[in-house]
Amino acid sequence: MATRTVDFRSDTVTKPSEAMRAAMARAEVDDDVIGHDPTAFKLEAEMAKIMGKEAALFVPSCTMANLISVLVHCDVRGSEVIVGDTSHIHIYENGGIATLGGVHPRTVRSNEDGTMDIDLIEAAIRDPKGELVYPTTRLICLENTHVHSGGRCISVEYTDKVGEVAKKHGLKLHIDGARIFNASVALGVPVDRLVKAADSVSVCLSKGLGAPVGSVIVGSNSFITKARRLRKTLGGGMRQVGILCAAALVALQENVAKLESDHKKAKLLADGLNEIKGLRVDTSSVETNIIYLHIEEGSGISAGKLCKDLEEYGILLMAMGSSRLRIVFHHHISSSDVQYALSCFQLAVNNGAKNENGN
Repeated sequence: MATRTVDFRSDTVTKPSEAMRAAMARAEVDDDVIGHDPTAFKLEAEMAKIMGKEAALFVPSCTMANLISVLVHCDVRGSEVIVGDTSHIHIYENGGIATLGGVHPRTVRSNEDGTMDIDLIEAAIRDPKGELVYPTTRLICLENTHVHSGGRCISVEYTDKVGEVAKKHGLKLHIDGARIFNASVALGVPVDRLVKAADSVSVCLSKGLGAPVGSVIVGSNSFITKARRLRKTLGGGMRQVGILCAAALVALQENVAKLESDHKKAKLLADGLNEIKGLRVDTSSVETNIIYLHIEEGSGISAGKLCKDLEEYGILLMAMGSSRLRIVFHHHISSSDVQYALSCFQLAVNNGAKNENGN
């Protein structure tokens, strides 16, 4: 019987704090669709200021934030967007840009650190002289942090270089910044500087920041005006969203400072897991709050079986194939939870090995 629950499935599983619940209860609200919710205004103004952009828009999810951003920039069907082949937009967002926007994704190979080679990005830009047969390149997308690479951070220097390529060719740059605050904290770079080269940025409020619901898009005033219309088209226009925005304002005030601790605890767990025979973590890749754990060949353990065994101890995580697991930290996970988890991993691995050997 589990003595406690430690939920590593995602940083989206956090529960709203008492301060968030109190703020939600007393939030001043109105109808945001017709543009009169004062708490939504407050959150959007604060996010625009923090991100160094003219305006912002609250939306239900980061998937919708990315979809709206791509569709605003690629407002002619048959446009093309350059994305990494392991990017969240390309893999995990249900093909929305193509399904709903008629936007063609042109993939460039993602490096282990989540970047794409600059020369490959430039080579992927279509020659306008071939517009009779080619899609028209209009947008480049980056992701920071890069989830498929284990929460790796994209540097400001790299982002600036991609921004220069975009400007050189008359393109726009969008950053999927679902965990951009994690990147800012890990790199020690102010978040507005980190996204300075971007024409638009999506920011998730319900991941590392720990708010219960929502994301924000930031960009120019004209960009956000178009985004607001698309939000309504996609069914993302909600009414008294100030209730949700109030919790997000508390998250901005209280939880950004907790991200560094999340990163340190992730590194601590990664180092400990590497000491367990049969398990392997590339600790150099653990830059923020995400760990990818690999099960070594010949260990006699599968990811699915290890997940199931750990669940009996109250340790929840996600299998990503037969030999890979994902572990994500958030502010609900304590240092003692890390030590408890390590002891449970050791027990589960030992038991798995015994069962495999028939002992």
